[in-house]
Amino acid sequence: QVQLVESGGGLVQAGGSLTLSCAASGRTFGTYAMGWFRQTPGKERIFVAATNWSADNTYYADSVKGRFTISRHNAKGTVYLQMNSLKPDDTAVYYCAARRGGASVNTHEYNYWGQGTQVTVSS
Repeated sequence: QVQLVESGGGLVQAGGSLTLSCAASGRTFGTYAMGWFRQTPGKERIFVAATNWSADNTYYADSVKGRFTISRHNAKGTVYLQMNSLKPDDTAVYYCAARRGGASVNTHEYNYWGQGTQVTVSS
């Protein structure tokens, strides 16, 4: 079992930056691929970024490529999402997720989810 807790969300102006953190419980964090997803009211949860266990493979949605960076610190059991040049369209609840095996862009392939953290970007 893995429990995930996100933090770092908030209100920021367009063009600003935020860093989200996701703290994981359990000693096997380093064996899990981690992903970030986001969701707005009435819409499906969509992929943002993912990394494999060693962080040598990372994947990004086209909409965030070049602006967001996913990273992880296995010893701390934490995965991060650095978000730069934020746009109003980035406003959403952001969720981190974990799965055994390789990183995936597919929501249904993740077994564990955090409770989400709200990011609001004002214009």
